[in-house]
Amino acid sequence: MALVHLFSNSIFLYKKSYAKSRGFNICKTLYSSQSPSKAITTAQSLVRRSANYKGNDYTSRADTLIDAVKSMIWKVSHSLSTLELIDDLHRLGIAYHFVDDISHLLDMIYHNYYQTQDKWNRMDLNLKALGFRLMRQHGYHIPQATQLWALALIIRTSFSMALVRFFTMSSFFYKDSYAKSGGFKICKPLYSSESTPTAITTAQSLVRRSANYKVSLWSFDHIQSLSTKYKGNDYTSRVDTLIAAVKSMIRKVGHPLSTLELIDDLQRLGIAYHFVDDISYLLEMIYHDYYETQDKWDRIDLNLKALGFRLMRQHGYLVPQDIFRNFTDTTRNLKPHLYNDMMSMLNLYEASYHSFENEGILDDLRHFTAKYLKENIEQINENLSSLVTHALELPLHWRVPRVEAKWFILEYENKSGMNPTLLLELAKLDFNIVQGMHLEDLQHSSRWWRSTSWDKNLSFARDRLVENFLWTVGVNYLPRFSTERKILLKVNAIITTIDDIYDVYGSLDELEQFTYVVERWDINLVGKLPQYMKICFIGFYNSINEITYKMLTKTGFMILPYLKKEWADLCKAYLVEARWHHNGHTPTLEEYLDNACVSIAAPVILMHLNFLTSIASKEEILQGIKRAKNIVRYSSLILRLANDLGTSSDEIARGDNPKSIQCYMHETGATETEARKYIQKLIMETWKKLNKERTGANSQFLREFNDGATNLARMAQFMYGDGDRHGRPELTRPHVVSLLFNPIQ
Repeated sequence: MALVHLFSNSIFLYKKSYAKSRGFNICKTLYSSQSPSKAITTAQSLVRRSANYKGNDYTSRADTLIDAVKSMIWKVSHSLSTLELIDDLHRLGIAYHFVDDISHLLDMIYHNYYQTQDKWNRMDLNLKALGFRLMRQHGYHIPQATQLWALALIIRTSFSMALVRFFTMSSFFYKDSYAKSGGFKICKPLYSSESTPTAITTAQSLVRRSANYKVSLWSFDHIQSLSTKYKGNDYTSRVDTLIAAVKSMIRKVGHPLSTLELIDDLQRLGIAYHFVDDISYLLEMIYHDYYETQDKWDRIDLNLKALGFRLMRQHGYLVPQDIFRNFTDTTRNLKPHLYNDMMSMLNLYEASYHSFENEGILDDLRHFTAKYLKENIEQINENLSSLVTHALELPLHWRVPRVEAKWFILEYENKSGMNPTLLLELAKLDFNIVQGMHLEDLQHSSRWWRSTSWDKNLSFARDRLVENFLWTVGVNYLPRFSTERKILLKVNAIITTIDDIYDVYGSLDELEQFTYVVERWDINLVGKLPQYMKICFIGFYNSINEITYKMLTKTGFMILPYLKKEWADLCKAYLVEARWHHNGHTPTLEEYLDNACVSIAAPVILMHLNFLTSIASKEEILQGIKRAKNIVRYSSLILRLANDLGTSSDEIARGDNPKSIQCYMHETGATETEARKYIQKLIMETWKKLNKERTGANSQFLREFNDGATNLARMAQFMYGDGDRHGRPELTRPHVVSLLFNPIQ
């Protein structure tokens, strides 16, 4: 028990040295007792204290001090101060209480400073010397390189004096560094007999922020109680019959414009996935007959040009913008009240959103057609006016396919055309059957979410299970991607929770620790985290490892290294933003976007998506990941900018970091209206880059991945186009009910 005495007195020496150096007065001893034993008072009345250090009082006190020092260890940021503290713990004989802490700190410092020669050259002599001794003492093989010791050999006398100074002043340096970095004041002794033993306290208790998020609208019991009648052989058999009938109908269409209109209808009704080969064959044939060369363009009318251009570019055909080089001449005599004329203008408008960078003809076409449609909206044919209004709100290319399908099915009932009854029946029945599959996916995910208990134990975070599931449906609604949706739901739910930890709840010290643990991906480090972070990390850790295991057993591909890196990068990006907030820093727009394209979490989502396509070849997946880097960047940027437009006001109101709008205003002096227009322009320019990247998809993997990444960008504009539909569930409720719960009658 003498060790406890030594430990207690060593803390006293630290405090005494620190207080003297900082100008504090020690008002009472750090340790006193109500027993007759007293501290030394005068030389004349020396009283010996008892050495009877036994019992729960002493061991309890030792445990309290150990916890306090553990907390203190992890708040030291300077590497030299950290090594000095480790050395003091060794020499004081109490290092055995902190074996894991010391091990992790030395490992971190070794990799940051001592692993390679180029890192040694950036250190001062004291750090080199002390680090060399401690590293070798703990088994690290640091060579006696000339770069490390030449200076020490030349100035060995000065170095010896530095050692002496270190031994006498290490406590002061450590405490000085700690006090400055932590902002602590000594308000009372670490332990007094007049109070219950406590760990080191700050001058002011940690105050947790709250975003006052609204509770979920969807209880577990409600989700589990939902059901669908659209399952079983009767429904699937009818769908098969209708699919066969539509295939027959497709083959009988002869006119190219009618064929393209049918393909467009199949896509907008959400049933084109049943006819992939048929559509591919028809587009290939029409491309070679009408769009391959300029002399062929000149023989087709404006509506065929416009609709064909949009569908061809959507499917990867590089039809040049020159097809519209004389569009002002060809549109001069169009009449707003004529259906075919206005359909041509609408198709031109929709086609312009498939532009690439520096395609001035298409930019001019977009401005011209938008202006024309807005000016003539009152004169447009009644059967077409709703389509025009819909397009002017948001172009078709930017709309989420599943959301568009629900809208267009209802719109299609009012549309005249070839055999609409057949397509309508198939579209409605298919929508309802697939909706039932989505409901089963959601119920499965709801059981997982409940098993985490995060909604109760991490109640400060948003409970957005259903909204997160809606994101996955937006990314890919097809029936065969059920597993993909369940996995992406877990990813989205974890992202939402961790985001709230960094944005709202965690202190900067806690976030530093959490980031380190995620980066190391070491479950043994979790003991150093606060309770709420332990719950989060273990649930997160288990979920990602489970995903890894499923992929390993399914494909033999070990994906954990790829997932770990993306999650670590995400947490580091969150930490950058937390530091900005802590320091009151407003970055430049470029600085902000470089970090924000990671912190928006799209790279994490899309990395998981890489491994959830129908392709199981490791080589093809890895090759695809390299080729898809720009797709990830552009999808992430659209998601970030759309998020900022929709959430900026709410987040600034609760004291969050400046977003792209505020960064641009701060940097340029622009008004908020001007900044919003600039951000909208950036979204348009990023879509052009994304469009160009999509045309290079020459494999099944890239086509599937590009569709998912593009749909993620579309979901961003859907979820944030009219405010924060992710954070404010009342805004999302009508769409949840429409897309997930209520079948089409």
